[in-house]
Order: sequence, then structure tokens, then C-alpha cells
Amino acid sequence: MTLIIISILFSIINCVPQDDKYESLRKNMVEQQIENRGITNQPTLDAMKKVPRHKFVPPNSIERAYNDRPLPIGYGQTISQPYIVAYMTAAINLKSGQKVLEIGTGSGYQAAVLSEIVDEVYTIEIITELYNSSNKRLDKLKCENVFCRNSDGYFGWEEFAPFDAIVVTAAAEYIPPSLIKQLKDGGKMIIPVGSPYLTQMLVLVEKKGEEIFTTSLLPVRFVPFTRGN
Repeated sequence: MTLIIISILFSIINCVPQDDKYESLRKNMVEQQIENRGITNQPTLDAMKKVPRHKFVPPNSIERAYNDRPLPIGYGQTISQPYIVAYMTAAINLKSGQKVLEIGTGSGYQAAVLSEIVDEVYTIEIITELYNSSNKRLDKLKCENVFCRNSDGYFGWEEFAPFDAIVVTAAAEYIPPSLIKQLKDGGKMIIPVGSPYLTQMLVLVEKKGEEIFTTSLLPVRFVPFTRGN
């Protein structure tokens, strides 16, 4: 009996620092990499503190999950730098009750962050292997308000349009008209625009009635917007 109790206590003692370690890393990530760079949108900060980024990277990258850099996730894709995830989320000023479309699920991290703020997240991934793994991961983490689809994100998800906001996590040479069409009046889209493998411009798109307004925000480097055959 004594051995069992000691074993249980050792297990508890062994687990707690691990959990605390990642919580502390998330807190430092938000304070040092995000807040210190001027992002003050509270829902974004709260979501970034809560979502366990280390569970969205490959096993060999877990110790680097909270570093200030993007990381490879396979198939030529990456999980974006924490600051960029926060910047894009804050730029569209999300609120509870809204519905968001994400193009480029990747590992599912951006979708998980969005799911902490809005009521529904619809996310599209064209690479089947990434779709399968991110769908399972989001399900395991009980992101029950995230709905995944394996298809070409260029065409959006018309069945559930219009969306309050659209987040595109891959660089397109131009803003897809189909996505603009699926944006709600008063809605916002954020998308990197420019040539693949070069520096692109992160662009904020705002839809007001029949008019579309664009604002260039900052230079970025994203993987290319992958299209179907």
C-alpha cells in the first residue's frame, strides 16, 4: 500500500511541473512576444494564453513550440509565428457570437485560437494528411465549435456563408473573389497577398455594402496558397 501511495504521489509531482512549465511558457509568450509589440486586444490575448501551442507542433518541435518563430508541420507547411497568429486575430477584432471562416487549417492552431473567441469556426485544408491530423487533434482537444473540411479553400464554404470574418493563412497572388462574396456586410478578411516564397503584404479587407476597402498592414512571409488540380 505504501509503495502504491508513493507511486501515485510521484506521478502527481512529476506531472504538475510539466503542466506549469507550458502554462508559464504561454504566459511569457503572450507578454514578451505579443503584448510587448503593441497587441492589446483582450480576447486575442486570453485565447493565446489558453490554447496549448505545444500540442499543435510535431513531437520533435515541442520544446520550441513557444519560441518566436514559425515551425514546420510537414508537407511544406508551417505553424505561424505566435505574434503573427495574434496580430491576424486582433486585426479582425472578433467578438462572441460571430462565425469565422479560416482558409488553411494546417495543424489547427489558428482555428483553436479563433474558437476561444467566436461561436463557430469553419476551417478548410486542402492537404488531406493535414486535414486528417488537425481534425483529430481539434476533436481530442474538444474544440467542439470548429468544423473542418478537406477541399480547395479558394472557393470558401458557401453552405455556411456569409461569415463575419475570414482568416487566410497562406499567401495568394490576389484576393479570391469567392471569399469576398462570402464575407458578410461589415465583415473583415485578413490575407497575405503577394508572390509565393517572397515577402508578401498582410492585407485587411473590409466589406461595406457594395464597396470593398483594403489596408496594407505589414510585410510577412507565408507558404503559398495551395490550389486543387
